[in-house]
Amino acid sequence: MSISSEHKALGKQVTGSLHTLSPIVELNVGGEMYTTTLSTLKKHPGSKLAEMFTGQPKLRTDSEGRFFIDRPGTYFKYILEYLRSSQVPTQCIQDVYKEALFYDIEPLIKQLEDSPQIFGELVGRRQFLARVPSYSENIELMIRIARAEAVASRHSSVIVCVVRTEEDAARCQDALNSLDMDKKSVVKFGPWKAVPSVSDLLDCIQMDVEAKGYKISFQPHVAEKGFRFKSQDFFYKFLFTWW
Repeated sequence: MSISSEHKALGKQVTGSLHTLSPIVELNVGGEMYTTTLSTLKKHPGSKLAEMFTGQPKLRTDSEGRFFIDRPGTYFKYILEYLRSSQVPTQCIQDVYKEALFYDIEPLIKQLEDSPQIFGELVGRRQFLARVPSYSENIELMIRIARAEAVASRHSSVIVCVVRTEEDAARCQDALNSLDMDKKSVVKFGPWKAVPSVSDLLDCIQMDVEAKGYKISFQPHVAEKGFRFKSQDFFYKFLFTWW
């Protein structure tokens, strides 16, 4: 090893050890560089972030001796701003909320959960979907069916049956049996005991499939001639576009 490279390596080692004593801390968060104080990072003693810098730092350092946190660096600036000034972010709320959960900063978590975006998702939408039987499993089933039908095609479609009540479920059973005899796959959602309507659930399905990266749309399913049911009451066709 040359003298210069040996000196550089020693410098990195010294920098890393001095960080444990220095009130000024340099961070590399997912490739984004930040400089702050130790007291700012430890502002909330019960948080995971504070624990990272309590006692001997529990983090690796990068090639320049900065403490490295393997998280999205873009949103750490909002975390840091909150620690510095108690300012709750108004941008990228969903992403900042995920980071607040990771760093376990309880006051920020609670304030974000009071924001319209998080409140609506956690208290409204998720509580509703928790009452729709097998909702997440049905979303995955829709995607599997669509992918299986996508060979050499630009589009593939999935028939979805949505029933709001037990009475609706009984009314469309004959139609489900008919589709099953024709070997057509149908994904059935419901019934559920909650206020949101069929259109609300359809919007949720589209939102959650799109969140997985798929391009999707839906419309009432138009039954073939001879189909003994007013299919548009309960049946919808979700169209996946692949290219």
